Amino acid sequence: MSNIRLIFGFHAITSRLRQNPSSVKEIFLDSSRRDQRARDLIKLTEAQKIHLILCDGSRLNAMSGGTSHQGVAANIDTTCNHIDIEDVLETLTEPALFLILDGVQDPHNLGACLRVADAFGVHAVIAPKNRSVGLTASVYKVASGAADSIPYISVTNLTRTLRKLKEHGVWILGTDASANASSNLQLAKINGPVAWVLGAEGDGMRRLTRETCDQLISIPMLGSVESLNVSVSAGICLFETYRQRMSRKK
Repeated sequence: MSNIRLIFGFHAITSRLRQNPSSVKEIFLDSSRRDQRARDLIKLTEAQKIHLILCDGSRLNAMSGGTSHQGVAANIDTTCNHIDIEDVLETLTEPALFLILDGVQDPHNLGACLRVADAFGVHAVIAPKNRSVGLTASVYKVASGAADSIPYISVTNLTRTLRKLKEHGVWILGTDASANASSNLQLAKINGPVAWVLGAEGDGMRRLTRETCDQLISIPMLGSVESLNVSVSAGICLFETYRQRMSRKK
């Protein structure tokens, strides 16, 4: 199977150029786009010495096969996906936002989490090498392109990784439905660099992971079910983070 894949959209491509420029082989840009986003992308492309191809919208439509492309596409080499947390942190120009999955083993859940992460501007998804599904073909299919646009960082020791993030000023928020949670999401104040930690299906976070979190937060639930799918929980937590960040900018 070819290691070259297409990704679409300004956010996905700009993030890729900043975080992993060596993986970007060429960029296709709608020649009719002369707005600020297009100009910023051209400047970034020139700075990284990436081959830029100006084309018309019909070519991009054919390339995307119906996927929303915003007038831009890029060919990336997925064999160049290996980056570490330091690579991501060094390129950030805004408060960090990470999604950490402690042992998610279902490929459909991981794919859905990647889609949610892409939707809300997560800078990287982090998971342990053991007890995690990894980027399988099923994950790529469910993620619908997000597996290429969001850095996926597989780490040997998750607790050590959490401590490293803390050293960089990242606040570690764990989701917990039990009485251990010190606050619920409706009341929590989410400020600055943040990493959300969600546990595996059924088992939740491991003990050491839970103990390393700075704060445990529960999601308010009104119905009879006791827990939510991990990707649903991720979407709720990331949206609330986005909502609070946007409200502070007004």
